[in-house]
Amino acid sequence: MNKPLRRISLFCGLLVLALLIRTNWLQYVQAEELSTRKENRRVQIAQYATERGNIIVKGEPITGSKVTDGSDYKFKRTYTNGELWAPVTGYASQAFGSTQLESLEDGILTGNDDRLFFDRTIGMFTGEKKQGGNVVTTLNPEAQKAAFEALGTKKGAVAAIDPRTGAILALVSTPSYDPSRFAGNSKDDEKAWVELKDSEDKNLVNRALRETYPPGSTFKVVTAAAALEHGVVQDINAPTDTPDPYFLPGTKTEMINHAKGCEKASLNEALRISCNSVFANMGDKVTRDKMVETSEKFGFNNDKIDVPVRAFASIYDKKMGKDGNAQSSIGQFNTAATPLQMAMVTAAIANDGKLMKPYMVDMLQAPNLDVIEKHEPQEMSRPLSAANAEKVQQMMVNVVANGTGSKAKMSGVTVGGKTGTAQHGEGNKKRPYAWFISYAETPDKASPVAVAVVIEDSEADREDISGGGLAAPVAKAVMEAVLKSQG
Repeated sequence: MNKPLRRISLFCGLLVLALLIRTNWLQYVQAEELSTRKENRRVQIAQYATERGNIIVKGEPITGSKVTDGSDYKFKRTYTNGELWAPVTGYASQAFGSTQLESLEDGILTGNDDRLFFDRTIGMFTGEKKQGGNVVTTLNPEAQKAAFEALGTKKGAVAAIDPRTGAILALVSTPSYDPSRFAGNSKDDEKAWVELKDSEDKNLVNRALRETYPPGSTFKVVTAAAALEHGVVQDINAPTDTPDPYFLPGTKTEMINHAKGCEKASLNEALRISCNSVFANMGDKVTRDKMVETSEKFGFNNDKIDVPVRAFASIYDKKMGKDGNAQSSIGQFNTAATPLQMAMVTAAIANDGKLMKPYMVDMLQAPNLDVIEKHEPQEMSRPLSAANAEKVQQMMVNVVANGTGSKAKMSGVTVGGKTGTAQHGEGNKKRPYAWFISYAETPDKASPVAVAVVIEDSEADREDISGGGLAAPVAKAVMEAVLKSQG
């Protein structure tokens, strides 16, 4: 063979070798990546080729599936009371993907999870069609409905937790949306999606988990906990050294109080009437670094709180100056919190200082209802001692019994709470947010529910916006629903 032929043969041999290497690379190395890419239409078709499993609340499915006509996708997702449950389920859309539980537990719901391999294998021999498993939640339907109805047409959110376990009992965001409206891939689905996506009301945003707000005076319970934990205050009924007027450290800026009687007020009295000066003073004495330490034990600055949907991180600034720390100690300046975060704060106080990790999936079930995975409650941290938690409880009970939280009172039940009216916008000119956090304690000393409510009420007059006036009745409705359902 002459030299040119040998070169051509060698070149052709190298091309064949490269082709073999590339083919094997695609088939064995990149196979899984390619087969699961969202751009792979076959994956989407397979995703909706069978009925999805269901998301379950108190033994009842709040989702379903129905046959789709005239489409490559055989089944379309349906929702029962979609607006009520959207903050929990998220959506599963043939055209626009999926979110929240529908996305995070897609493997179980479609039946593709490796833990369902045995069920799929048996089905191949028995001829049974492939089925998805179920996601069983911790949600309390009565509490969810009470929160949704109490918020009504207001913009806002509610998060309710069982302090003893961390189980999420209610998770509401308003205005909401019905995932059924765009579950398919028709022109009507696209129109509904565009309307929601571009809405100024941000219907698709889960305000309970994925929106942060200045927590305002509700944060004062964190400052109270820090003052007790770090020895700045021992006796909650002893006078503090807070002057009137009180100026922010290193400035000539006066901290304005909206209540009278704040000069040298005790911690207990200051929380009852919500004295800004006292808690700004306490935050300064605790110091920024120790305020950061305590707030982080409650969950602030943690961007990995998964329930299993990941919540936005709530913020307590680590680098601000003394004046910023004083303002942050009353829930202003750079401090920001999700409703879930403030429910966690309340739950830790109600649970004698022990913060349980929040969760809303109780178990995962196979199609035959066998338990694949069961959640076990986990302790997350100890933000304050049991003794100091009891002191903060006393202060919060005083707020409801004799102070700004009176609209949360309940007959035969001890209620602890804290109101908050958080200023925001340039020069604090926008309408403030109304907050209320609370917990209920039954006669047997159990605390089965802790609640956080925030309302962005653009329709109310400024003087009518207050945690006690707007948010406390919502929290009360949720607590009553939980207690009644367990009674």
